[in-house]
Amino acid sequence: MRILILLFTAFCFMTTTGIAQTIQQNSGWLFLMNTTKFNNKWGSHLDIQLRSADKWDHLRNFMFRPGITYYVNKKNELTLGYLWNETFNPSGSIHPSATEHRIWQQYIYKHKIGTINVSHRLRTEQRFIERHGQQDVFAQRFRYFFRLLMPLEKEVKDFEKGFFAALQNEFFLNIQNKQELNQHVFDQNRAYLAGGYRLNKALDIEAGYLNQASKGINRSTVNHVVQLAVYTRF
Repeated sequence: MRILILLFTAFCFMTTTGIAQTIQQNSGWLFLMNTTKFNNKWGSHLDIQLRSADKWDHLRNFMFRPGITYYVNKKNELTLGYLWNETFNPSGSIHPSATEHRIWQQYIYKHKIGTINVSHRLRTEQRFIERHGQQDVFAQRFRYFFRLLMPLEKEVKDFEKGFFAALQNEFFLNIQNKQELNQHVFDQNRAYLAGGYRLNKALDIEAGYLNQASKGINRSTVNHVVQLAVYTRF
């Protein structure tokens, strides 16, 4: 557990050090994720996210992300999917919402270090971003994510029930049309530390703190997020 905390602190420090003119924000995210296996080779992915604006003022984002997964084997999987992201603006705005559509592809590799479950995810995204009063934007982005899940009970071989700690980090890079976004290759980093409980093989519930450091054109943002996550597997 101490190792997880030290790693998390290091990620937060690296992503916020040296950032001038930084805006501090606070928000809440609800993350719901399901993976369903149809057979040994095929399955589905679905995650739904609700994100608040700064200071929990209003619902800022609704995200709906389905996908189809091909299981190469127990450690490797490929997914192709679509995302609908609706961003809601404050009441009184001329345009109450803006829509982004994405096509995304990802590769996941899973393994274990002792009793710790480790997963690595590489994802590319083709983004179709609505801009009211301006020309819509097409951009591409690359994301690398890893997650460590450590059962808190000693000498657990097949973790099926009990408390756990989780650490994850993800960074985002703009690989096409960055000039229309933040004019930088680096887009953002998300470091996350959580605790949770596995009720059975099919259901995990966790809560944690996520540090989102985003690069802007002239200034950057650090968003302090309280996240509640529910994972289901069928």
